[in-house]
Amino acid sequence: MFRFLAALAAFAASLAAHASCGAAFCMVNTGWSATGVWTEPGTRFDLRYEYIDQDQPLNGKDKVSVGQVPRHHNEVETINRNLVATLDHSFGANWGINVAVPVVDRDHIHIHQHMGQPLTETWDFTALADIRVLGRYQFAPRQEGDRHNVWGVNFGLKLPTGKIDERNGEGLLAERSLQPGSGSTDALLGAYFSQNLPLRNLSWFAQALYQDAIKEKDNYKPGEKFGVDLGMRYEAGERIGLMLQLNYLHKGKDSGSEADQPDDTGGDFVFLSPGVSWNLTKEVQLYGFVQLPIYQKVNGVQIVADYALVVGMGTRF
Repeated sequence: MFRFLAALAAFAASLAAHASCGAAFCMVNTGWSATGVWTEPGTRFDLRYEYIDQDQPLNGKDKVSVGQVPRHHNEVETINRNLVATLDHSFGANWGINVAVPVVDRDHIHIHQHMGQPLTETWDFTALADIRVLGRYQFAPRQEGDRHNVWGVNFGLKLPTGKIDERNGEGLLAERSLQPGSGSTDALLGAYFSQNLPLRNLSWFAQALYQDAIKEKDNYKPGEKFGVDLGMRYEAGERIGLMLQLNYLHKGKDSGSEADQPDDTGGDFVFLSPGVSWNLTKEVQLYGFVQLPIYQKVNGVQIVADYALVVGMGTRF
């Protein structure tokens, strides 16, 4: 049976949610990396952990120090520890559904300029974030010589399941871009293509996904997102897989009266993500990625990370 790079986890959680406060998910596509995968009907479960420490202020493309470009809030650091559980079911050769449930553990610190006085404010919370439900339709695979091609479309919703009222110990409400959820219902639409190459054990994929809010809450609308993933996988042995991905994200500015410092949201980001997987058993695979920024251009001033780490486990049954 040929291996293809289906977009089983091409959900919005794989797109970084960059904002001035630094709340983020890693962009690595673990749907492709985790198994390779399979075409027959079945169910797959994936559990991944992400660590993203955003502590570098950026002004456009330039690194700056905290407060070098004055803002009402001078962002200092956001540590994101995300746990994302994904259940994927394929009903047959064509139809499938993917449900991703993220939980965020987030520490944030910024300096609030209150009437000329700098006040340090912090938040620390763990909560359910926004659930993503993504359907897919996969067209019949095609054989072109030694190449096996698969392509399909993705469509779905990001649901407003995450909290938007987290407060710190002093009772201060966290800004909306820092909250576990956005409060909005977002439409998702994308497509993917994958191919086994003539070179034995080598395959590649391309995937695009667009996300935009179709229903907002309390006059806050997160910026639209457009992401593209390109990746290759090499089966180095019966148990080891070597992987490399190039991940691009465009994010528009947040808008609405509840958007905090909207001119400091959105931007363009490109990451290089090398990884490795190990087949623990025939049905269980472990994987790890490091995501490295190679281009980052933000609107206004935002905090970014020098790297992100992803480890996880995938199984099918």
